[in-house]
Amino acid sequence: MTEKETLYIPLGLKTRTEIFDGFGKEELFKSIIVILIGGTIDLVIYMIIKNTVFCMVLILATIAGTVMMLAKDQSNISVADQVKYMVRFAKSQKKYSYKYLDEWR
Repeated sequence: MTEKETLYIPLGLKTRTEIFDGFGKEELFKSIIVILIGGTIDLVIYMIIKNTVFCMVLILATIAGTVMMLAKDQSNISVADQVKYMVRFAKSQKKYSYKYLDEWR
């Protein structure tokens, strides 16, 4: 008698290290870059208007927004990836011109 060998594949196995669910090292580096750029812009705004509360809210919103935009869900797609796919689809060809030929002649 031959026994049927089965393969066990664990569900939800992560192939990369993540800081929290859906946010790994790659997303961390991207968010650090965006936060540094946003912090520079925030510093320039602070030098102009001298409003501490507004600038603190702006930098905190930048940090929170960046993390939310780059964190991936269960389908492994982030909001930034989804926007990238939508722009790529909008730029792609959608009309295909063709010439009808009678196939049976």
